[in-house]
Amino acid sequence: MTLLSNCTAKSVKDAAKSLVTGQLVAFPTETVYGLGADALNQRAVGRVYQAKGRPLNHPLIVHIASINNLTKWTKDIPEYAIKLAANFWPGPMTLILPRTDLAKDYITGGQENVGVRVPSHPIAIMLLDEFEALGGYGIAAPSANRFGKVSPTSANDVKLELENFLQSQDIILNGGSSSVGVESTIIKCIGPTPTILRTGAITISMVNNLLGIKIDASTQESIDQIRVPGLFRSHYAPSAKVFISGTPTIGDGFIALSKFSTPLGAIRLASPKNNEDFARTLYKGLRLADSKQLARVFVIPPTGDDIATAIRDRLQKAAQKE
Repeated sequence: MTLLSNCTAKSVKDAAKSLVTGQLVAFPTETVYGLGADALNQRAVGRVYQAKGRPLNHPLIVHIASINNLTKWTKDIPEYAIKLAANFWPGPMTLILPRTDLAKDYITGGQENVGVRVPSHPIAIMLLDEFEALGGYGIAAPSANRFGKVSPTSANDVKLELENFLQSQDIILNGGSSSVGVESTIIKCIGPTPTILRTGAITISMVNNLLGIKIDASTQESIDQIRVPGLFRSHYAPSAKVFISGTPTIGDGFIALSKFSTPLGAIRLASPKNNEDFARTLYKGLRLADSKQLARVFVIPPTGDDIATAIRDRLQKAAQKE
């Protein structure tokens, strides 16, 4: 496994070549780091599932270089989906659409739809462009962590999490810290109106304002109806037990906006200044709790209908760990 500390044009080209030959490449996106494979290489995609310990019926997101590639993977695209893609791509949004024959069962978990997105991180864009220039159509890439655990927001997170599950020829591209810090918004675009399946930096109000419609969190569907990343009841969890209510005692971890003082004896793990900073630092704080071998972490969730909605969603799932 190669960790590239400085991503040069050559190193990204080499990573694209590695994808073509069936190797895995962990790469930065604006949301979190992804573990990528050639989406048309079943063996390579199978290695992604193995490295993550991911259930085979849990679908992957296909990352593409631009909106121009959308029709290669999807069909019957509603006008509102085109509008969403035109306004929010490249960016932290995944669209769920009916699949074409290109999207095989090993990508979709056997479902008749597929998740697609265009990331905005410059290294991700460069990697996708280079991969496409070599004949690639898309990179299947879930978050680069063990299944159900905290998503990585740095290359070192990926190395610590997956180095024992990757091969020597696999590559980790170091693109610094992810600027958003939580996973993409997932929007189902099947039917007359969109459905928000997972919240993220593209908020419900942003979708409503763009499309001139009214949807809210009550439109979210259960995992029994459609399977997409991050919908399990327990997810995004560190080894420490997460609490989103109650008061920490001596030796417990604590995460809250900087305006909240640290309770006596608690160990401060993150002091974000605002909700966007909270999203960027949340997973880093949860990982820090594990590195300190803390048993419990108490978090005061942020309020608001911006990215705070996504933060609360991730915290609720993290707190469900048995």
